Formats: sequence, structure tokens, C-alpha cells
Amino acid sequence: MHRVVSRVKSLWYKITHWEFWPFAVLYFPVNFYYPWLAFKCRSLFFFTAANPSIDFGGMLGESKSAIFELIPRKYLPDYQLIAPGDGVSAKDFAKQIGYPLIAKPDIGERGRLVEKIIDEQALEKYLVKCPVSFLMQKFVPYPLELGVFFVKNPDESEGRITSIVEKDFLSVIGNGHDTIRQLLQNDPRARLQINFSHQRFQDILEEIPGKSEKIMVEGIGNHCRGTTFLNANSRISEQLNRTFNTIAGDIQDFHFGRFDLRCTSWSDLEQGKNIMILELNGAGAEPGHIYQPGFSLWQGYQSIFWHLSTLAKISKANHEQGVPYWTFAQGWKKMKMIRAYNRIIESVL
Repeated sequence: MHRVVSRVKSLWYKITHWEFWPFAVLYFPVNFYYPWLAFKCRSLFFFTAANPSIDFGGMLGESKSAIFELIPRKYLPDYQLIAPGDGVSAKDFAKQIGYPLIAKPDIGERGRLVEKIIDEQALEKYLVKCPVSFLMQKFVPYPLELGVFFVKNPDESEGRITSIVEKDFLSVIGNGHDTIRQLLQNDPRARLQINFSHQRFQDILEEIPGKSEKIMVEGIGNHCRGTTFLNANSRISEQLNRTFNTIAGDIQDFHFGRFDLRCTSWSDLEQGKNIMILELNGAGAEPGHIYQPGFSLWQGYQSIFWHLSTLAKISKANHEQGVPYWTFAQGWKKMKMIRAYNRIIESVL
């Protein structure tokens, strides 16, 4: 009976908090707006012109390592692309940079198969589990993890930040007598987002944190992994815009997308110091601030549609300057490849 009640509560919480709605449900209205944008641009795959140097414009199926090649090394943690099952290269790189490190599919999204690797045993398990090429990255211990959305129309001299999301990792506060498992089960976000049977949690779930002791349970900054997304748009300033114009200006043909990064402080971020870019997402990026708990659905749609409209304007402007849209045949072939690739990923989840 307790399990039934718990499931009903979780379902009701999910229904009444739109940040947890399935992607297909939340983005259903886009199915009606997108054709209008495609009609205005005269191309179903207009977005491929937004970031000409990124495969498919960065909408789906882009290689993270290929994007890293566009970014100045000073902004990147040490990384290496590892072929499936290449334990020799993976272990050599791990010895070079040390543990912990981050492993994630070179092509992937929504935190699938992203793991924090703490030792060689964990790396060996990941090598067995991951069926595709993956990136190994040096773990960046900087305290702030952010998603900074930047747009720049090719007809204009400067771009601007349109969204900043601050990531608050899933944690529990101990009371001196409940286990971490019990504390998580009392957290509606954790009940919805955490797979309690996953191996990475087994060593900590039965621990009993001391009173007021904070324990980070999930250190991967994805919404679907329990991270709370906080609206940090109030941090946007002229200085921060100048900093990201400098960063984006060093990336060939980049006009639209989100920097996922870690930094030491807000003041350092403004000054362009101690910044490590973990990923750069292109045309498929979301303005993550909308997932702030309590953010209205109407405001969320306003931001989603505004960014889609801006994506279309940038793509059209680039096209008018000679950047070709992908043909229907090219786009359809890419979509089929993405679906096949996703089936491989899903087979091991």
C-alpha cells in the first residue's frame, strides 16, 4: 500500500510540475510552430545553417570531440576520444590525468551514459558497458556549473547572452538517523529522477549522514539526473556579454547555442578567468533557466519560441550570405543515423 501511495504522489507531483513532463509532451506545441519557421526559411532543415562549422548545426547527433576542436584549448579540460573497448588508450589517458574523470559518449544527450569514473575498476566497467566511442575528460572541480546561452546574428557585430542556468546538484541534508536512501525517498525530485538500483548509488544509499550534513548524491549536472536548474538571468551584465563575445568570437562560425561550463566564481566568469567549457551545444540547445522550479509554463513557452524564432533568423541570415541549408535527402539520412545510434545507446541503459 505504501508503494502505491508513493507512486501516486510521484505521478501527481510530475503532472503538477511541468519541468518533469516528458520532452515530447512539453514540446508538442513546437510541432505547430516549427513548420511555420521552415516555411519562412524555405527549408525543413533550416537550422543546419545556424552554426555552419558544427555538424547538423548542432541540432542532434553532433560529435562533442569535433566541436572541441573548434574551441581554444585554454577553455577546455584535458580530453581524449576513445574507441569502443579501447582499454589501453583509456587507461593510459587515465594514468596521465588521474582520477576522477568524466566519461561520456562522443555523440549523446540528456546525460545518458555519462559517468564520473573514480578508479580503474570503474573505468573497466564503463569500457564493457559503453558500446560507442566516448570522451574521457579531466574532472573539473570548480564549484559553479552553469549553462550560458549565447546568440549572435551574423548581420550584427556583437552577440548577447539570452539565458543563464545555475545547476544545483542533487543532495540530501542529514538528520542524524535516516539513511541517504530514506532521505531521497522523501524528496519528490529524487523519486522522479533517480534510479535507486543503479550501481553508482549502492555504496552510499545505506549511509546515515550526521545532522545538517550535506551529501551530494549525483554530481552530473543534467536535469534528468536530479539536478535543479536555477534561473540566473539576473547575472547577465554588459561585462559578461563582452566576455562571451570574446569566447564565442574565437569559435569559427558559431552563432547560436549554450556553453555548459564550470568556473571558480561569478566575478572570475565576468573577467573570463578560470573557465572550463564542458560542452558546447548548438541549434538543439535549450534555455535551461526555464526549468527553475515555479517558473510559469507560459513564460517557458515564450522563451522556447523566442529562441526558435531567433534560430530561424540567424539561419536565414547565414543562408543569404551563402551558407547552404542541408537538403531533405541529407537531413533525412542524418535523422535515420541518429535513430539507429540512439537504439544502440538505449540497448545498454
